[in-house]
Amino acid sequence: MERSSSHGSNSNLQLLHEGEGLNYRMKTVDKNGNKKPISLWHDVTLVHVDPVTNKPTPYLNFVCEIPKFSRKKFEIATDEVGNPIKQDEKKGVLREFKKGDIFFNYGCLPRTWEDPTFIHPDADGTCGDNDPLDVCEIGLKVVKPGDVRPVKVLGVLCMIDEGETDWKIVTIDAEDKWAPFLNDINDVEEQLPGTLEAVREWFRTYKIPDGKPPNKFGLDEKFMDKSYALDVIKECNHAWKELITGEKERKISTMDEGVQKLVRKLSKSNLLSLAFEDEGDAPPTF
Repeated sequence: MERSSSHGSNSNLQLLHEGEGLNYRMKTVDKNGNKKPISLWHDVTLVHVDPVTNKPTPYLNFVCEIPKFSRKKFEIATDEVGNPIKQDEKKGVLREFKKGDIFFNYGCLPRTWEDPTFIHPDADGTCGDNDPLDVCEIGLKVVKPGDVRPVKVLGVLCMIDEGETDWKIVTIDAEDKWAPFLNDINDVEEQLPGTLEAVREWFRTYKIPDGKPPNKFGLDEKFMDKSYALDVIKECNHAWKELITGEKERKISTMDEGVQKLVRKLSKSNLLSLAFEDEGDAPPTF
Protein backbone atom coordinates (compact mmCIF):
# COMPACT_ATOMS: atom_id res chain seq x y z
CA MET A 1 0.00 0.00 0.00
CA GLU A 2 1.28 3.47 -0.90
CA ARG A 3 1.65 6.19 1.72
CA SER A 4 -0.98 8.88 1.26
CA SER A 5 1.81 11.45 0.86
CA SER A 6 3.34 9.66 -2.14
CA HIS A 7 4.04 11.75 -5.23
CA GLY A 8 4.57 10.04 -8.57
CA SER A 9 5.68 13.17 -10.42
CA ASN A 10 6.51 16.85 -9.84
CA SER A 11 3.00 18.04 -10.77
CA ASN A 12 1.95 18.88 -7.19
CA LEU A 13 5.33 19.85 -5.75
CA GLN A 14 6.50 23.34 -4.83
CA LEU A 15 10.00 24.39 -3.74
CA LEU A 16 10.58 26.84 -0.88
CA HIS A 17 13.92 28.52 -0.19
CA GLU A 18 14.94 29.28 3.39
CA GLY A 19 18.08 30.82 4.90
CA GLU A 20 21.39 31.45 3.17
CA GLY A 21 24.96 30.18 3.20
CA LEU A 22 25.47 27.25 5.56
CA ASN A 23 21.85 27.59 6.73
CA TYR A 24 20.32 27.54 3.25
CA ARG A 25 17.69 24.84 2.77
CA MET A 26 15.52 24.06 -0.25
CA LYS A 27 12.34 22.47 1.06
CA THR A 28 9.59 20.76 -0.89
CA VAL A 29 5.90 21.02 -0.04
CA ASP A 30 2.60 19.86 -1.50
CA LYS A 31 1.32 22.90 -3.37
CA ASN A 32 -2.30 21.81 -3.18
CA GLY A 33 -3.69 23.70 -0.23
CA ASN A 34 -2.09 22.32 2.92
CA LYS A 35 1.59 22.94 2.00
CA LYS A 36 2.49 19.65 3.65
CA PRO A 37 6.28 19.03 3.79
CA ILE A 38 7.48 16.48 1.23
CA SER A 39 10.68 14.43 1.41
CA LEU A 40 12.24 14.13 -2.04
CA TRP A 41 13.93 10.95 -0.81
CA HIS A 42 10.94 9.18 0.73
CA ASP A 43 7.69 10.74 -0.50
CA VAL A 44 8.46 10.71 -4.24
CA THR A 45 7.86 7.30 -5.79
CA LEU A 46 10.67 5.47 -7.53
CA VAL A 47 8.46 4.70 -10.51
CA HIS A 48 7.15 7.75 -12.36
CA VAL A 49 3.36 8.11 -12.40
CA ASP A 50 1.59 9.98 -15.21
CA PRO A 51 -0.08 12.99 -13.55
CA VAL A 52 -2.96 12.90 -16.06
CA THR A 53 -3.87 9.20 -16.01
CA ASN A 54 -2.46 8.48 -12.52
CA LYS A 55 -0.96 5.29 -13.91
CA PRO A 56 2.66 4.08 -13.65
CA THR A 57 4.88 4.76 -16.67
CA PRO A 58 7.94 2.85 -17.94
CA TYR A 59 10.16 5.57 -16.42
CA LEU A 60 11.74 6.22 -13.04
CA ASN A 61 11.79 9.49 -11.13
CA PHE A 62 15.07 11.42 -11.02
CA VAL A 63 15.57 14.03 -8.29
CA CYS A 64 18.05 16.63 -9.51
CA GLU A 65 20.51 17.99 -6.96
CA ILE A 66 23.20 19.58 -9.17
CA PRO A 67 22.27 21.03 -12.59
CA LYS A 68 24.59 20.56 -15.55
CA PHE A 69 26.97 23.47 -16.20
CA SER A 70 27.19 24.28 -12.46
CA ARG A 71 29.54 23.38 -9.62
CA LYS A 72 27.86 24.04 -6.25
CA LYS A 73 27.60 20.67 -4.49
CA PHE A 74 23.93 20.57 -3.54
CA GLU A 75 22.61 17.34 -2.02
CA ILE A 76 19.64 15.89 -0.18
CA ALA A 77 20.24 16.12 3.57
CA THR A 78 19.61 12.47 4.34
CA ASP A 79 20.11 12.89 8.10
CA GLU A 80 17.74 15.85 8.52
CA VAL A 81 14.01 15.52 9.12
CA GLY A 82 12.16 16.18 5.89
CA ASN A 83 15.36 15.75 3.83
CA PRO A 84 15.70 19.26 2.38
CA ILE A 85 18.37 20.04 -0.20
CA LYS A 86 21.42 21.88 1.12
CA GLN A 87 24.87 22.78 -0.13
CA ASP A 88 27.41 20.34 1.25
CA GLU A 89 30.07 21.74 3.57
CA LYS A 90 33.36 20.66 5.05
CA LYS A 91 34.70 22.29 8.21
CA GLY A 92 32.28 25.16 7.80
CA VAL A 93 33.15 25.87 4.15
CA LEU A 94 30.53 25.40 1.43
CA ARG A 95 31.70 22.87 -1.14
CA GLU A 96 31.98 23.26 -4.90
CA PHE A 97 33.59 21.09 -7.54
CA LYS A 98 37.09 22.53 -7.82
CA LYS A 99 37.47 20.66 -11.10
CA GLY A 100 34.89 23.01 -12.62
CA ASP A 101 31.32 22.75 -13.82
CA ILE A 102 29.75 19.31 -14.14
CA PHE A 103 28.48 18.63 -17.67
CA PHE A 104 25.45 16.45 -16.90
CA ASN A 105 22.52 16.76 -14.51
CA TYR A 106 23.35 14.97 -11.27
CA GLY A 107 21.11 13.72 -8.51
CA CYS A 108 19.54 10.57 -7.19
CA LEU A 109 16.74 8.02 -7.36
CA PRO A 110 14.14 8.40 -4.58
CA ARG A 111 13.40 5.43 -2.35
CA THR A 112 16.83 3.88 -2.81
CA TRP A 113 19.71 3.48 -0.36
CA GLU A 114 23.23 2.11 -0.77
CA ASP A 115 23.49 -0.05 2.33
CA PRO A 116 26.85 0.51 4.14
CA THR A 117 26.64 -3.05 5.53
CA PHE A 118 26.22 -4.77 2.17
CA ILE A 119 29.13 -5.92 -0.01
CA HIS A 120 28.10 -6.30 -3.65
CA PRO A 121 29.90 -9.23 -5.32
CA ASP A 122 31.10 -7.00 -8.18
CA ALA A 123 32.24 -4.08 -6.02
CA ASP A 124 35.76 -5.25 -5.12
CA GLY A 125 34.88 -5.99 -1.51
CA THR A 126 33.48 -2.52 -0.70
CA CYS A 127 30.20 -1.58 1.00
CA GLY A 128 27.57 0.97 0.01
CA ASP A 129 28.12 4.69 0.67
CA ASN A 130 25.03 5.25 2.88
CA ASP A 131 23.29 7.51 0.34
CA PRO A 132 20.52 7.23 -2.26
CA LEU A 133 21.62 5.89 -5.66
CA ASP A 134 23.38 8.57 -7.73
CA VAL A 135 22.10 9.45 -11.19
CA CYS A 136 23.82 11.02 -14.21
CA GLU A 137 21.15 12.40 -16.55
CA ILE A 138 22.78 13.04 -19.93
CA GLY A 139 20.00 14.95 -21.70
CA LEU A 140 20.18 18.42 -23.23
CA LYS A 141 17.99 20.28 -20.72
CA VAL A 142 19.42 21.96 -17.63
CA VAL A 143 17.35 20.60 -14.72
CA LYS A 144 17.00 22.81 -11.65
CA PRO A 145 17.84 21.58 -8.13
CA GLY A 146 14.83 19.95 -6.50
CA ASP A 147 13.07 19.22 -9.77
CA VAL A 148 11.73 15.70 -10.34
CA ARG A 149 11.94 14.35 -13.88
CA PRO A 150 10.91 11.05 -15.55
CA VAL A 151 13.97 9.26 -16.94
CA LYS A 152 14.88 6.17 -18.93
CA VAL A 153 17.48 3.95 -17.28
CA LEU A 154 20.32 3.14 -19.69
CA GLY A 155 23.10 1.58 -17.61
CA VAL A 156 25.37 1.90 -14.60
CA LEU A 157 29.01 2.52 -13.64
CA CYS A 158 30.51 1.03 -10.47
CA MET A 159 32.71 3.68 -8.88
CA ILE A 160 34.83 2.94 -5.82
CA ASP A 161 35.01 6.18 -3.84
CA GLU A 162 37.44 6.17 -0.91
CA GLY A 163 36.73 2.50 -0.22
CA GLU A 164 32.95 2.68 -0.68
CA THR A 165 30.68 1.47 -3.48
CA ASP A 166 29.15 4.46 -5.28
CA TRP A 167 27.01 3.33 -8.22
CA LYS A 168 26.31 5.88 -10.97
CA ILE A 169 23.06 5.20 -12.83
CA VAL A 170 23.12 6.59 -16.38
CA THR A 171 19.77 7.94 -17.60
CA ILE A 172 18.15 10.18 -20.21
CA ASP A 173 15.16 12.45 -19.61
CA ALA A 174 12.08 10.77 -21.07
CA GLU A 175 11.19 13.97 -22.94
CA ASP A 176 14.67 14.62 -24.34
CA LYS A 177 14.94 14.59 -28.13
CA TRP A 178 17.57 11.82 -27.87
CA ALA A 179 15.36 9.61 -25.68
CA PRO A 180 13.70 7.69 -28.56
CA PHE A 181 17.15 6.64 -29.80
CA LEU A 182 18.61 5.58 -26.44
CA ASN A 183 17.27 2.39 -24.86
CA ASP A 184 20.39 0.72 -23.45
CA ILE A 185 23.99 1.58 -22.70
CA ASN A 186 25.32 0.50 -26.11
CA ASP A 187 22.99 3.02 -27.76
CA VAL A 188 24.74 5.84 -25.91
CA GLU A 189 28.12 4.92 -27.38
CA GLU A 190 26.63 4.50 -30.86
CA GLN A 191 24.54 7.68 -30.91
CA LEU A 192 26.60 9.94 -28.63
CA PRO A 193 30.17 8.65 -28.95
CA GLY A 194 32.55 9.79 -26.24
CA THR A 195 29.83 10.62 -23.71
CA LEU A 196 30.38 7.61 -21.46
CA GLU A 197 34.15 8.00 -21.47
CA ALA A 198 33.76 11.65 -20.51
CA VAL A 199 31.41 10.74 -17.63
CA ARG A 200 33.87 8.14 -16.32
CA GLU A 201 36.82 10.53 -16.56
CA TRP A 202 34.89 13.22 -14.74
CA PHE A 203 34.35 10.88 -11.79
CA ARG A 204 37.89 9.57 -11.98
CA THR A 205 39.49 13.02 -11.68
CA TYR A 206 37.08 15.41 -9.93
CA LYS A 207 38.69 15.00 -6.49
CA ILE A 208 42.27 15.50 -7.68
CA PRO A 209 42.08 19.32 -7.24
CA ASP A 210 41.26 18.61 -3.57
CA GLY A 211 44.56 16.77 -3.23
CA LYS A 212 43.01 13.31 -3.34
CA PRO A 213 43.97 10.40 -5.63
CA PRO A 214 41.89 9.46 -8.69
CA ASN A 215 38.78 7.40 -8.03
CA LYS A 216 38.71 3.75 -9.05
CA PHE A 217 36.06 1.61 -10.70
CA GLY A 218 34.86 -1.95 -10.47
CA LEU A 219 33.85 -4.29 -13.29
CA ASP A 220 36.97 -3.43 -15.33
CA GLU A 221 35.70 0.17 -15.55
CA LYS A 222 32.87 -0.93 -17.87
CA PHE A 223 29.44 0.66 -18.02
CA MET A 224 26.98 -2.18 -17.44
CA ASP A 225 23.72 -2.43 -19.36
CA LYS A 226 20.14 -1.52 -18.45
CA SER A 227 19.31 -4.99 -17.09
CA TYR A 228 22.26 -4.89 -14.70
CA ALA A 229 21.38 -1.33 -13.65
CA LEU A 230 17.78 -2.32 -12.85
CA ASP A 231 19.05 -5.14 -10.63
CA VAL A 232 21.17 -2.62 -8.69
CA ILE A 233 18.15 -0.31 -8.39
CA LYS A 234 15.89 -3.09 -7.10
CA GLU A 235 18.56 -4.09 -4.59
CA CYS A 236 18.85 -0.51 -3.30
CA ASN A 237 15.07 -0.07 -3.20
CA HIS A 238 14.85 -3.16 -0.97
CA ALA A 239 17.61 -1.74 1.25
CA TRP A 240 15.66 1.53 1.54
CA LYS A 241 12.56 -0.34 2.74
CA GLU A 242 14.64 -2.03 5.45
CA LEU A 243 16.03 1.36 6.50
CA ILE A 244 12.74 3.21 6.87
CA THR A 245 10.97 0.37 8.67
CA GLY A 246 13.80 0.03 11.18
CA GLU A 247 14.47 -3.54 10.04
CA LYS A 248 18.07 -2.74 9.08
CA GLU A 249 18.84 -1.32 12.52
CA ARG A 250 17.50 -4.49 14.13
CA LYS A 251 19.74 -6.64 11.91
CA ILE A 252 23.10 -4.99 12.64
CA SER A 253 23.49 -5.51 16.38
CA THR A 254 26.61 -7.65 15.85
CA MET A 255 28.32 -5.30 13.39
CA ASP A 256 31.06 -2.71 13.90
CA GLU A 257 29.96 0.08 16.27
CA GLY A 258 30.85 2.75 13.72
CA VAL A 259 28.51 1.20 11.15
CA GLN A 260 25.80 0.79 13.79
CA LYS A 261 25.97 4.50 14.66
CA LEU A 262 25.88 5.44 10.97
CA VAL A 263 22.74 3.45 10.26
CA ARG A 264 21.11 4.28 13.61
CA LYS A 265 21.42 8.04 13.06
CA LEU A 266 20.04 7.85 9.52
CA SER A 267 17.28 5.43 10.49
CA LYS A 268 16.03 7.46 13.44
CA SER A 269 15.99 10.83 11.66
CA ASN A 270 14.03 9.37 8.78
CA LEU A 271 11.64 7.27 10.87
CA LEU A 272 10.73 10.51 12.66
CA SER A 273 9.95 12.11 9.32
CA LEU A 274 8.12 9.07 8.01
CA ALA A 275 5.70 8.30 10.82
CA PHE A 276 2.90 6.52 8.99
CA GLU A 277 -0.44 8.32 9.04
CA ASP A 278 -2.38 5.11 9.49
CA GLU A 279 -1.31 1.99 11.33
CA GLY A 280 -2.33 -0.05 8.31
CA ASP A 281 0.07 1.78 5.97
CA ALA A 282 3.05 -0.19 4.69
CA PRO A 283 6.19 0.82 2.80
CA PRO A 284 5.57 1.12 -0.94
CA THR A 285 6.81 -1.41 -3.43
CA PHE A 286 9.08 -0.76 -6.38
